[in-house]
Amino acid sequence: MVQKAKILLVDDRPENLLALEAILSALDQTLVRASSGEEALKALLTDDFAVILLDVQMPGMDGFETAAHIKRRERTRDIPIIFLTAINHGPHHTFRGYAAGAVDYISKPFDPWVLRAKVSVFVELYMKNCQLREQAALLRLQLEGGGKTGVGGGSKEQSAGLLAELSARLAAVEEQAEALSKQLDDESADAAAVATAAHLERKLTGLRRALDALEPGVGGTA
Repeated sequence: MVQKAKILLVDDRPENLLALEAILSALDQTLVRASSGEEALKALLTDDFAVILLDVQMPGMDGFETAAHIKRRERTRDIPIIFLTAINHGPHHTFRGYAAGAVDYISKPFDPWVLRAKVSVFVELYMKNCQLREQAALLRLQLEGGGKTGVGGGSKEQSAGLLAELSARLAAVEEQAEALSKQLDDESADAAAVATAAHLERKLTGLRRALDALEPGVGGTA
C-alpha cells in the first residue's frame, strides 16, 4: 500500500485554507494546515512534505521570511515551494519570490485546475523519489548480505536484477519529466515554467547519479 504524500498549506486566513483543501482534495493526498510561518516551520520539524503552498502576505513572519528559514534547513531545503499572493507588485515582487527559493509564484484569484495540476507534478515526483529510495535501500541490503545467502551466484544475479528494475523505474520518471518539459516549452517560457522544469531536472539528475554509483558494487559482489 502506497503511503500518501503530505502537502503543507500555509495561510493566515481560514477561508483560504478551506478553499485550498477543496481544490486539492481530488489529489487524494494528506493536506496539513498551518496558519502562520511559525506554525509551518514547526510542522516541517517532524513531517516530510511533497510540496508547500505558502501565502506571501501574512502578519508577523511573512512568506518570504518563512521560505528563507525553510531553505536554510538541510532537512527542508529541497521541498518545492509555491508562493500564493493576493496582490501583484510587478516583476520585482515576483523575482523576490523566486530568489527566496520558490519554484512557482501564483497570483490570486488563480485557476483551480492549474494549481491542482502544478501540485500534482510535485506530488508524483515525491512519490517516485520515495519509491526509488526504498528500492535503493533494499538493493544495498541485498548487496551487503550477498555473502550470507549460500546460493552461489544467485545473490549477484538478484542484485543485478534489482538494479535493472531501479534503472527502469527512474527511466520512466525521466521520460515523464521530458514530456512535461516539452509541454511547458510549447505552452509558455515564463519564469514559473522554467523554474519548475529546472527543479525536476536537478532532482532526476541526483537520482540517476546515485543509482549509477551502485553499479560498481554489483560488479564487485562475489
